[in-house]
Amino acid sequence: MNPSKLQDMSVAELVGHFVSIALAQNRAMRQDDNAKFNRLYWQMEATEEERKARDGDQRRALLPLFSHPDAQVRLKAAIATLAVAPGAARRTLQIISDRQEYPQAADARGMLRAVDERTYIPT
Repeated sequence: MNPSKLQDMSVAELVGHFVSIALAQNRAMRQDDNAKFNRLYWQMEATEEERKARDGDQRRALLPLFSHPDAQVRLKAAIATLAVAPGAARRTLQIISDRQEYPQAADARGMLRAVDERTYIPT
């Protein structure tokens, strides 16, 4: 989706688009379709930048997704909100890790380690 279309979306529509992308990422991972996953990654980044650029930093709109049934949705929501809700985002990553929800558990552990070691600083 091109950036101008993202600008025309409401915050709720951006959240819905985020969920759709995360679910598609999960399918692509399970089908070992790396090319599709990579395309979806950049779409996800564009939606995050659009929410971040909105008045009041609308990444907080993703917080309700911490209870989504899909681990990929929860993982991506937690990563996207580390800068605006670090405690809740860390708890969500830890839950994914503790429940051993693979393959997302490995990504959750890696992100927690990167934040702790300050090799990733949320902005």
